[in-house]
Amino acid sequence: MKRQFGVVMAVKKASATSGGAGNIIAVVGTDDLRVKEAALKLSKELSPPDSGDFGNDVIEGIAESAEHCGQIVRSTLDALQTLPFFGGGKLVWLKNVNFLADSVVGRTNAAIEGMEAILDYAEKLPPEIKFLMSVGAVDKRRAAWKKLSKVADVRVFDRPDTTKSGWEDAVIAQVERRGRDLGLRFDHAALEMLVHLAGEDTRQLDSEIEKLSLYVGENGRVTEDVVRLLVPLNRAGVVFELGNAIGRRDLRRALELVRTLIYQGQNAIGILLAAVVPRVRNLLLAADLLERHPKLPRGSYGSFGGALERLPSSETAHLPKKKDGSGLNVYPLFLALNEASKFTLPELRAALKACLEANLKLVSTSIEPQLVLERLLVGMLTKKR
Repeated sequence: MKRQFGVVMAVKKASATSGGAGNIIAVVGTDDLRVKEAALKLSKELSPPDSGDFGNDVIEGIAESAEHCGQIVRSTLDALQTLPFFGGGKLVWLKNVNFLADSVVGRTNAAIEGMEAILDYAEKLPPEIKFLMSVGAVDKRRAAWKKLSKVADVRVFDRPDTTKSGWEDAVIAQVERRGRDLGLRFDHAALEMLVHLAGEDTRQLDSEIEKLSLYVGENGRVTEDVVRLLVPLNRAGVVFELGNAIGRRDLRRALELVRTLIYQGQNAIGILLAAVVPRVRNLLLAADLLERHPKLPRGSYGSFGGALERLPSSETAHLPKKKDGSGLNVYPLFLALNEASKFTLPELRAALKACLEANLKLVSTSIEPQLVLERLLVGMLTKKR
């Protein structure tokens, strides 16, 4: 049986004293693939043995309008109120619910009052009736969500928020676990490249890992070159590759990638702020750390992160933090450690200053944007004689 890659899963159990908590299960989240997989597995586990179709009621929960939402609510209540045809147990599965979200349909009275009516009735179900819900996006300000959290066993499968620093950490850990299942060994650079190319898309990540496994074989090693060969280079991938080219001090590749992005219609300021500035800043921070703390471990991400956390706060106050405030955003600095040795500290300080000057030229002059970026890269990446 094929194992599927999974992103971070948070599970919240209802309290033991909640009415109906034992027979109401909700699988929710923005990771559609994982929600569907988990709900399907639970439906098989919760279905009464040897009941066939008579022991299961499946209601499609995708509402296209307020009227349609009302029909779904009525069908669900009818299914919950109907006793098993031959006695014994029964499963009611409200599938692919979309009206708990903050949407046009989700804000209607039919959705708000309907979901509350369903939960009010489900809370009083006899033990032999199981109620399963699979839900996509959820508006957590809704009273229905708060009630659901109290009366049900809620299992959350959300995609990582790529707008927050450090989102890669959770996905990287999952890719490594999936790789171990298939006997793959990822180089650090290959792992980072794969995550940035596929992003938080569970389906694409799983597909790409399967492809890599077929290519390198069992107990194979996945290198950066293998990922570059097999995984499609989307816009995010080009931006990521540009950062890598800067880190490798590969001027020719950096110029090619800038021209590719400009040809694709990308904004020059966006390229500067998304690809160039973050990499230069991380290189500068990494080089500065190594100069002040030359004994910091470089071989292991965990060891480096632990050593960094043990430094006095005065030594790390300037380092980037995760947006949720849970600690330092360590991974980009770890990846920049080896690349930083290709530059001197004065070169990196000058490069960051040059980025500021390029930004000013892009917003305040009529110089061709591509020319501004190319001049910046030539000045940064050309080794001084």
